[in-house]
Amino acid sequence: MSFLKPACSVLCAHGLVRRFLWLSLLSCFVFCTATGQEQEGVIRYLITHNWSKKLAAVDYISQQTRDRETYISGNRWEWKEYANLYFSPSASKYEDSEERAQKDDEGYSWRREAYQIRRDYVAKRQADIITALGKVYLVEDSIHAPHWKIYNDLKEVAGHLCMKAYCEDTLKSQKIVAWFALDMPLPAGPERLGGLPGIVLEADINQGAMTLVADKIELRKLTTELDPPKKIKAKKVNEAGYRTLLKNFYDERRKAEEVPFWGIRY
Repeated sequence: MSFLKPACSVLCAHGLVRRFLWLSLLSCFVFCTATGQEQEGVIRYLITHNWSKKLAAVDYISQQTRDRETYISGNRWEWKEYANLYFSPSASKYEDSEERAQKDDEGYSWRREAYQIRRDYVAKRQADIITALGKVYLVEDSIHAPHWKIYNDLKEVAGHLCMKAYCEDTLKSQKIVAWFALDMPLPAGPERLGGLPGIVLEADINQGAMTLVADKIELRKLTTELDPPKKIKAKKVNEAGYRTLLKNFYDERRKAEEVPFWGIRY
């Protein structure tokens, strides 16, 4: 995979890349602090789902199942929606937006189910409200993040210089490319894609099966956006328990040669 050539192949040493990255981030942080730029606010992401690419990424289903799923989808191969990330140096919250990205999205209203990804960076805790398989779970634990590899590729996203990172979700069979902002040194991101030395402004899952791109960034003081949610009826599990739930589901889907999209967030 030549497009994932690591930084060490260009700069010869991981240590040099890492030192350059952190010095850049530190300089950005000092500049933002000195100029009074707010390191809190809200980011709106435009999420695009591509049904054909999601199907193509499932390598174990039969042609009959593939044809059936294609028929069910009709002519709706792609749909879009918005989600919001509220962030500050101490916490973040990511959730689906009530704002519609397209007028005819009522057929996919299942995305409005309970879903809220919360991070407390001071206490180093996560408290995620996730609907899965018809039930609502509260996943409480220390913060868990993907195992990222950082590359020296740079590009602009929403007016911010971003650096490339890559990880694989072996449970969901997903290859993820993310771009995090060098001038926003907070470990937040959309979905559960955090843990990098900058806010993730763009992500690509399975080469376009699902993309998330920041299309609106508002730096401002938050008021009640990061307050704890109202009491919600949910089953409490830790991260290991939640992943066991997912693993059992994916194993069942694979055994039945069925797609794993229904009931589990992509």
